[in-house]
Amino acid sequence: MKANKEILGLVSADFITINLAYLGYYWFRVKSGLISYPIEPEFWLPMLTIYGYWLVWFSFFGLYRSWYGQSRLDEILTLLRTSVLGALVLFFLIFVDDTATESTADSRLLIGGYWLLTFTFVAAGRLNVRAIQKKLLVAGVGSKNTLIVGYSKKAVQLSEMVLKYPALGYNLVGFVRAGTAAEGRIASNDKIVRKIPVLGDIREMPKLLEKHNIQEVLIGLDSTQHPQLLEVMKFCNGREVGMKIVPDLYDIVSGQARISSIYGFPLMDLRPQLLQPWEAAMKRSFDVLISGLVLILGIPLWFLIALAIKLNSRGTVFYKQERVGKNGEVFKMLKFRSMYSDAEKKTGPVWSGENDQRITGIGRIIRRFHLDEVPQFINVLIGDMSLVGPRPERPYFVNRLSKEIPLYRQRLRVRPGMTGWAQVKYKYDRTIEDVRSKLNYDLFYIENISWRMDLKILFNTLYVLVVGKGHI
Repeated sequence: MKANKEILGLVSADFITINLAYLGYYWFRVKSGLISYPIEPEFWLPMLTIYGYWLVWFSFFGLYRSWYGQSRLDEILTLLRTSVLGALVLFFLIFVDDTATESTADSRLLIGGYWLLTFTFVAAGRLNVRAIQKKLLVAGVGSKNTLIVGYSKKAVQLSEMVLKYPALGYNLVGFVRAGTAAEGRIASNDKIVRKIPVLGDIREMPKLLEKHNIQEVLIGLDSTQHPQLLEVMKFCNGREVGMKIVPDLYDIVSGQARISSIYGFPLMDLRPQLLQPWEAAMKRSFDVLISGLVLILGIPLWFLIALAIKLNSRGTVFYKQERVGKNGEVFKMLKFRSMYSDAEKKTGPVWSGENDQRITGIGRIIRRFHLDEVPQFINVLIGDMSLVGPRPERPYFVNRLSKEIPLYRQRLRVRPGMTGWAQVKYKYDRTIEDVRSKLNYDLFYIENISWRMDLKILFNTLYVLVVGKGHI
């Protein structure tokens, strides 16, 4: 909710400042009398059109993501780069026209003048919004409920920094003990320690996250507490909770960590943004385009498959099953039914195998060519899934595997996919060891997610579909 209010504030400020910049430009170009026009250009429609352009352009380059706790200088530099490129594109598309009244030099001056007005107005508007937000955060309005994991000297030093600088927006709810004997030896300010309660230990984190509506977890564990770190990550994965850690000196020196700084106190983001906003927008646009085309162009074939399923066995044409999606949200995944009705009535939830006796005759044919998966394009179209990503699993297995495999819920950081790196590289799940192996492929995909990676997986998937084998 806070992020939505932050973005709404930025959009509102940009609406005012972008239109003021256009008003200044319009006055200079049209009303000042310095440039003559046989017919005076319209004002309102171009102004609103150009604002719409900047709204999309800024969104595409990440200027409407949350800059919560980030440097204002970084935001202004990003605005500078984005506005320069945007102004050039805008003028080449719209404003720069070969007219008898404007020379090439005049056109260049107009480009520079409009860009300068836009950048100056928008930067000033955003700095004012940030100043207001900072005052609100200092007053405790809009801050994030925060836990500090650990109760060592490092964790308490972190708490001192957070309390000293309320403009960071961390509302410190309490400590969570890591459950080690060393935590009893705290060398810090007793007043600080008494001010912040100890809410429990790591094993109680799921309950504490829900009870206190925690939005941020700051980890102040010592370098020897790696098992405790894995526990914290396991409990936070699949939730809308940010995680930052005080890194080891080696992490800082080696450059292996993406580090931000709390007034000189370094923190490493354990859940950095995986895709730039423009990459995420392109990925989603590609999902919508391809799924829409497949569903529309294949209508005759989908009708024949539905008819064959209906004639082959009793039951519905489509099979709906609960699966766990991004951030742990449960959705109904669609398939053409390839098994007999009530196939799991006696067995309960089990993994499918290559020679599964529950599969119907028609089901074996459509499974061989993976046509049973086609209705999932509907899930892609409505946003439950993506074309590429870790395959979604059932809640029963997610809960079970999360307890048995560390970091399993890392898969929930992205939208699940119709196909993925694990599917083109590995076999069906039969054992926990198979799941562990496939998890490595899923984590590799998440850490290397990109357009190039998605295309590579899609080409591999097409090859599997053409030859009629594989385990997609």
